[in-house]
Amino acid sequence: MLQLGEERMSQTEVDVRGPKDQRSSPCGNLLDRGEREVEEDQEEELGGEDCVILNEDYDTDLELGDQEEAYDPTGYMEACEVLQVVPAYNFLRNMHNSELSMMHRCLGPQGTKALAVPLVTNTSILRLNLRDNWMEGMGGAAIAEMLKENCYITEVDLSDNSLGDHGAGAIASMLKENSTLLNLNLSGNHFTDRSVEHLGPALITNSRLQHLDLSHNALGEQAGQSLGQALSENTGLRSLNLAWNCIRGRGAAILANGLEVNFCLRTVDLSFNGLGEEGASTLGKALKENTVLEELNVSNNRIPPEGAIHLAMGLKVNKTIKSLNMGRNPIQNAGCFTILKSVQENPDSAMEAIYFSDITVNQDFEDLYRAVKEIFPALTVNHGGRIGTFRKAKA
Repeated sequence: MLQLGEERMSQTEVDVRGPKDQRSSPCGNLLDRGEREVEEDQEEELGGEDCVILNEDYDTDLELGDQEEAYDPTGYMEACEVLQVVPAYNFLRNMHNSELSMMHRCLGPQGTKALAVPLVTNTSILRLNLRDNWMEGMGGAAIAEMLKENCYITEVDLSDNSLGDHGAGAIASMLKENSTLLNLNLSGNHFTDRSVEHLGPALITNSRLQHLDLSHNALGEQAGQSLGQALSENTGLRSLNLAWNCIRGRGAAILANGLEVNFCLRTVDLSFNGLGEEGASTLGKALKENTVLEELNVSNNRIPPEGAIHLAMGLKVNKTIKSLNMGRNPIQNAGCFTILKSVQENPDSAMEAIYFSDITVNQDFEDLYRAVKEIFPALTVNHGGRIGTFRKAKA
């Protein structure tokens, strides 16, 4: 009877522990409670740190998705669900930083609309970079509407987004109401003359924007006229980039007239357009009257030697230009010589750098440069080399 009782007690103990309290050793044998606790203590001492490191190494978007409630108090996830787009978790990670960069994210129009929802009330982001997201006009309109409400963002990069004329109209509407934006990049958005019909009046109304980039678009003669009229009344812009457009003829002349009476712009880039002699002539007259412009880039503009002479006449009296870029224009040595001579004859010239890239000069130009250096020691001149330097010596 005693033996039977001991067997029953041992069976009872096994049943009470149950399968949850039983654990197999690496060799397949069952471990009792005491052995299991010792093994767990050893794991905590030896392997706990390794487990934490592994978790940190595999911090993925999937893990953030499981905790979206803790990371998204803005309604962004809900907007993505409604618009049926994949959330950009980079926004959730950086929405409390002063700068948000989301370049090349393929947001598209719908993804941009979803992102605009939380940005309306965001008070942390000051600089927003959405370059190359193919947002098109619809996405551009969503960002424009957001900027009407957000009064904290000061810099926005919307370049390479195919905004088109529709997007330009929305941006123009925003500029008439926004009073905090200082820097706006609209490069590479397929803007045409029709786009500037909207942007021109907006630049007259807005006096807060300081830096505008409209390079790499399709702005033509009509756009030059509209921008010239806008610049004659604008009181806010400090720099304007119109490089790689198609501004020429009468449009270039009216644009130069606008620069003549503008008293705010410090930097203007007109490279890779088609100013020609007519535009250079009007620009030379503008330099006689303008008293604030410091940097001017008119490289690659088909300016002939006669156009360089007109520019030189303006430089003879100008007191503010510090940097002039006339590289890759067919002005030849005569044009370069005339420009440098005008600086020599202007005792009040502020010129510090002149660029004649890919234009060869002769010895007369080199002699003049040495004479000018005695008057303006800090002046540097870059050119395409001296004629005859690379000729083979005669036998």
